[in-house]
Amino acid sequence: MSIFLKDKVFTMRNKFFSAVLGSTLVVLVSCTAVPEKTVELTPVATPTVLANDYPTRDRVEYVLNCVAQHGGLNYINQYACGCKIDKIAEKLSFSDYESAKTFTYLSKGQTGDAGAVFRDPAQSKDLRTRLKEAEAAAEKSCFIKP
Repeated sequence: MSIFLKDKVFTMRNKFFSAVLGSTLVVLVSCTAVPEKTVELTPVATPTVLANDYPTRDRVEYVLNCVAQHGGLNYINQYACGCKIDKIAEKLSFSDYESAKTFTYLSKGQTGDAGAVFRDPAQSKDLRTRLKEAEAAAEKSCFIKP
């Protein structure tokens, strides 16, 4: 190829890249020149209890205990017990569930004055009652027969 052709090709490449670069800059400048639209967000009512705040470990532990109480592992019991913990999670936050479970375990384990600390406070009674009600409603809606 002669020097003339090489120079012509080089010049054509420069013109092409200049055109592409110029149009890209025009696009970039025009994109930045467009005023941003303000989007108004409407507040969404969030439930006070989040069903997904229960750790997986605690859900599995509950399901395994429930299955053991209802006759052993089979598909129906496993599904129903999974349903039951989901229904409880809709009614109680995890911190309330954990506190109620702790109060229940400790009030049953201690008798007399030693257990009064866990059994008698209003918070303990309220949480244990809410847990019992949530479990009863969940048992009824998930078709678990004792």
